[in-house]
Amino acid sequence: MAEYVALLRGIAPSNPKMHNTELRRVFDELGFDAVRTVIASGNVCFRSPERSRARLENAIEVALADHLGAPCCTIVRSRSQLERLLRSDVFDGHEDAPASRLNVTFLKRRAQQSEPVPTPGEGARIVAVRDQAVFSVVDSTRSKTPDLMNVLERAYGKDVTTRTWKTVGRIAAALAALDA
Repeated sequence: MAEYVALLRGIAPSNPKMHNTELRRVFDELGFDAVRTVIASGNVCFRSPERSRARLENAIEVALADHLGAPCCTIVRSRSQLERLLRSDVFDGHEDAPASRLNVTFLKRRAQQSEPVPTPGEGARIVAVRDQAVFSVVDSTRSKTPDLMNVLERAYGKDVTTRTWKTVGRIAAALAALDA
């Protein structure tokens, strides 16, 4: 079975239907194995024999819409995709610190080569767009992340979700722990 993470957009831990225990229950009811959540922001690791990420995304979105009463964008990535992403040198030379946040915005669709890289405002910089992701550095002393998120949504649509580089590492570690 393959190992995946579902990156859910718009999860509010204050909503009882969106607590990790509820999210795990929805994934368990879908028949996935080894379901685990990583922090309380909509990261659900699981195993499935299904090889189509699109079919997984669709099944999860339907189940979550039924459970939540509203749509919930779901972006699925495999363990190998996340591990490849973490091994990349995309943030080489950049430090993830309180004043400088490294972010990965996951895209549901592939960015087209012809699409211009969006220009974020002061205090944010896009360092790469590849592997269905946008890699950015935000100077949190000058700019707030939501400003960058608005720029990315205008460029790529609302089927995106952002995680910090540290969270991506935590998700990869949780996926590796599924073997234990």
